[in-house]
Amino acid sequence: MASSAFSERLNEQIGNELGAHNQYLALAVYYDAETLPRLASFFYAQALEEREHAMMMVRYLLDADADAVIPPVTAPQTSFADVVEPVALALEQERRVSDQINELAALARRDSDLSSEQFMQWFIKEQVEEIATMSDLLRVVQRAKENPLLAEEYLAREGLGGKGEDATAPPSAGA
Repeated sequence: MASSAFSERLNEQIGNELGAHNQYLALAVYYDAETLPRLASFFYAQALEEREHAMMMVRYLLDADADAVIPPVTAPQTSFADVVEPVALALEQERRVSDQINELAALARRDSDLSSEQFMQWFIKEQVEEIATMSDLLRVVQRAKENPLLAEEYLAREGLGGKGEDATAPPSAGA
């Protein structure tokens, strides 16, 4: 069973993941409205991934016989100065989530909650990948600021946003 401190913080993280889902959805809608379908598709996929992370956390709490609580989330930012700002916001968000994930793993370790610590390891690996992807995308979008279609070409060429199944991923509630 997960420690009560870990369960409480994981419930907060569910809200953070759902907030990230909403923010990525807002970024996708922005790019869709700008007729940048590859950037829109990339962020629609990112939104679904964040929702999936929240559902993995819900499943873990349920399996650990702990209360799973869906907390409220703040409204996402929906307007942006240019095509670069949404990706910069996404990278900042991924860095913040990485800090939150690391804090959860450290809390589990301090509480000698080995099951919860092990559960968090997949998310730590995932965050390294997310930061790398967003960092690369930000550099590309910054260079393509005057011609965002170059960023669209990059996404088409690199095939970002279309991850396959990860057999090491934790199970998800509702799956």
